[in-house]
Amino acid sequence: MLKLYYARPSAYARPVWLALLEKQLPFELISVDLSGEQFEPEFLALNPFSHVPVLVDGDFRVIESLAILDYLEARYPERSLLPTDAIALAKVRMVQMVTLNELLPAVFRLLVRDENSVELEYAQLRAINTLNYFEALLEDSPYFAGEQMTLAEIVAGTLVHRMPDLGIALTKYPKLNRWSDCLLARPTWQQIELSPEEWSSFKRRMRVIPKIWQRRRHQRINALSQQ
Repeated sequence: MLKLYYARPSAYARPVWLALLEKQLPFELISVDLSGEQFEPEFLALNPFSHVPVLVDGDFRVIESLAILDYLEARYPERSLLPTDAIALAKVRMVQMVTLNELLPAVFRLLVRDENSVELEYAQLRAINTLNYFEALLEDSPYFAGEQMTLAEIVAGTLVHRMPDLGIALTKYPKLNRWSDCLLARPTWQQIELSPEEWSSFKRRMRVIPKIWQRRRHQRINALSQQ
């Protein structure tokens, strides 16, 4: 059986969790406590870079969220999450990459909300620019690839609906707002949804993330030096 090493709030692990659910694959969830368990020798043997997710399929393991999603699509093509049309496929890939390279860093900065007003403004502008792009790319289709739900939804859908919590209303993006509401109504999305308490706890944790990152850097230095 497939095994997914994950953490519930992880923006990198949640898309893989969703893909497994959408494909209706049997799998085992193995929670990793990111307060330090990722630096233990047992986990470093799975991923020497000390982060989730990690997918184990028999004797083979895959790290990095996008690589895992591609592996699942190639290894288990039933209930496909990728289109074959060139334009639709390009849209899916663009949404995936823009989400991880533009929206996710902006979300992290908006969650931290430190006193650096320039960085905060930059994060807001990056998020708004991404939402504008997604709104135009979606056009009048139910999904980015047209009638098929794909990895574009799997990756972007776990973040977009959180924007109002970060001070950016989705009412300015009617197509994207409708798209997000449709995704949230799916049983798979509801299954992975964080409770209000979990989301509040995650936000509090993110506000002290600079100190956590500093501690993790020391933990990783120690882990690397012992290898």
